[in-house]
Amino acid sequence: MHSAHLLDHTAEPAPGIGVGQRVGVWTGVGGGGGVVGLFLGAFLVDAADWRWLFALPVVLIVVAMAMTLKSVPNSFARSRHSFDTIGALVSTVAVVGLIFVLQEGPERGWTAPVTLISLAVGLGSTVGFVVWELRRRDASLLDVRLFRERGLAGGSITLLVTFGVQAGITVVLLPFFQAVLGWSALLSSVAMLPMAVALIVASGVAPRLAAQIGVRWTLAIGIALTGVGLALMALFVSVDGGYPSVLAGLLALGFGAGLAMTPSTEAITRSLPREKQGVASALNDVTREFGTALGVALLGALLSAGYRSSIDGRLQGIPQGTADTARDGIANALETASSTGPRAQDLVHAAQQSFVDGWQQAMWVGTAVMAALFVYIALRGPKNPAPVAADEAEVIENAAAR
Repeated sequence: MHSAHLLDHTAEPAPGIGVGQRVGVWTGVGGGGGVVGLFLGAFLVDAADWRWLFALPVVLIVVAMAMTLKSVPNSFARSRHSFDTIGALVSTVAVVGLIFVLQEGPERGWTAPVTLISLAVGLGSTVGFVVWELRRRDASLLDVRLFRERGLAGGSITLLVTFGVQAGITVVLLPFFQAVLGWSALLSSVAMLPMAVALIVASGVAPRLAAQIGVRWTLAIGIALTGVGLALMALFVSVDGGYPSVLAGLLALGFGAGLAMTPSTEAITRSLPREKQGVASALNDVTREFGTALGVALLGALLSAGYRSSIDGRLQGIPQGTADTARDGIANALETASSTGPRAQDLVHAAQQSFVDGWQQAMWVGTAVMAALFVYIALRGPKNPAPVAADEAEVIENAAAR
């Protein structure tokens, strides 16, 4: 009786707010929160002291804990199986191995022994994880058979790629604002806010758009806009063009990400029955975090590789030691430029232009990834869900029956 009452209580929707709208609010806060966090961090460093970066999260955690205890209803789930320790360990090795390849491949060389060993370990562990999870079936950490469901597969892949692009863009943008445009950390963070605002607005629009044209095409439009944003930045970014050369791309990327994140999250949760919603929540979080790590590693690596390739041809006449330092990154190039005497401005310009070249390379690769994702979603995207009201009524009816 207690369990049935608990399930019935947790299934009740917020008055006047549909499932899609609630997911949209959550997505907007989650997606925009990262950019707002950058702004707060930069503000504390510039206006106060860097130590406040560690104090502020403690205060926010205390507030969040108090709100959780007051507002979040209690719930629990029983499992007949022990925790999948082997699956957790193997998946960790797989993720670490693949991330290491993307992060260190451009630095150490794609054919370096450590890169190839890491790639073999990452791929081997991934295959091993899938085989192990198929063997454990209902006792698995992640039942990989669930990915046969189009909504779960499409939503997960969209979240992984979209969060990866958003995180990778941050890695690329902040050095552009600070090293190329010469802005402070605070001003650079403020420059990111239009993307966050566009994302939050689109997250609110996405549920209504999905109700009109369907989840699949809402996802497709969001993915297409994200790709357009990357292409705009690749086409128009320049040292002389400054912030206006990337603003249109930022807005398109933010709006596209907002449209893609909300229906993809809802597609994941709707693809699994109520008793599997813990799995849906965990999968939703894992794809976001893994996508973020992949995006930072991949776009950061492409930017670094493009920068080194471009600056090599611009270092004629620069002392060897200074040139070697400049190859390590734009920040090092700007710091050591003063030691080159009359060639200082030449080195600064070479580093800035090389950074833009690397930026364009990373953005075009991101555009190609989004194009491939668009084709996949258009052909194999989630089907339209059942009406929200009927879905919620069914959940409440099943909960009461228990």
